[in-house]
Amino acid sequence: MNNTPQIYVSVDIGCRQHSVAIGLSNGDLLDEFAILHRPEGFKQLFERIEHHRQHHGGAVAVAMEGYNGYARPLDSLVKVRGYQLYNINNLKLARFKEIFPAAAKNDRIDACKGLELFQLRDHLPLAKDVLQEIMPTPRENDMLTRLSRRRRALVDEKSRLQSRLQGDLHAVCPGLLDITNDADNLWFLRFITSVNQLTKLSRLRLSTLLKIPGVGRKYAGDISAWQSHASFSHEVGWVGEMIIEDTRRILALKDDIKALELRCKTLMQESQAAQLIDSIPGFAVICASELAGEIGTIDRFASERSLALYLGMANLDNSSGKFRGSKAPQHVNKRAKSAMMAAIDKHRKCVPESQCYYEKKRIEGKSHNQASRALGRQLCRIIFRMLKQNRAYEMRTRIKENT
Repeated sequence: MNNTPQIYVSVDIGCRQHSVAIGLSNGDLLDEFAILHRPEGFKQLFERIEHHRQHHGGAVAVAMEGYNGYARPLDSLVKVRGYQLYNINNLKLARFKEIFPAAAKNDRIDACKGLELFQLRDHLPLAKDVLQEIMPTPRENDMLTRLSRRRRALVDEKSRLQSRLQGDLHAVCPGLLDITNDADNLWFLRFITSVNQLTKLSRLRLSTLLKIPGVGRKYAGDISAWQSHASFSHEVGWVGEMIIEDTRRILALKDDIKALELRCKTLMQESQAAQLIDSIPGFAVICASELAGEIGTIDRFASERSLALYLGMANLDNSSGKFRGSKAPQHVNKRAKSAMMAAIDKHRKCVPESQCYYEKKRIEGKSHNQASRALGRQLCRIIFRMLKQNRAYEMRTRIKENT
């Protein structure tokens, strides 16, 4: 049996500097210091960890809060060095502090609290829940995380711009948007950006309209009909420039989003998790990429219930005394939940059994979202087993016997 004590490192993350406490698994406190959130600060941290490791031996385990947030890039540097990395769950840490309050609170005490959690995790389930081990994830899934999050941010930006564009068009040139009723149409956006002043749209000739990509004779006829009674408000002199600028930005965003989707589709060929999730009818490239990236590795989850909670497809038990009920969990990956809800809506339309289950829940009085989450709960069980067993989705076929 190896009696070499393990080296525990606890880091209280701050915006500009971090407090660090280093100790041994036998309870000895070895070092306390602060580092700047700069390369020289990171170098100082690893040098002092290795110094203690040379004197005491043993593996290194690091606990820090703010994983994938303020802790970046320190968290990734820890993983590169081969240390065990644990994320301190702030919600569960608050519960732990309620039960085991400290005398005071400052950065140094918070750093030492991580060492205390390491000491208690083998004896106290609550302390074990606070420390969540960050499992190594495939590089391709890490890349999908970044690409899908970037795409989601651009999609949200495009939605905000389109909403503003529609409002400005109604206010400045009433009737123009009625040509298409959809400010997302590519030909309509190109039509607006074909001029440098909005009022010139009413004077474009038919031959010029037909040169705009996507504008055929049908749409050119609709535009000509609008031109005959086009009107502009007094704000067109300065708001018109904003409309054209927003339209150009929307076009650029559409190109950027399309490029990111192509990169995700290419990268999916290297991600086993993405390919397996993509085999589920209705999930497709975008949702499969987002889910594979946010899940990272299925080894993070002890059970399919843990996965369901993470994806926002399950509630926590909130029963007390004679009251029986549940509540929505606070620690949910909102990006993964959004992707899951979008995929579920498409999935049920592709799989008759899933559509029947959804309709059953609606008959029971569930709302659309509640019925979708109930179906998502079942899909979480399937996804968990698929990723654990490395099996693609299989459609059941019912064999009818002639009687």
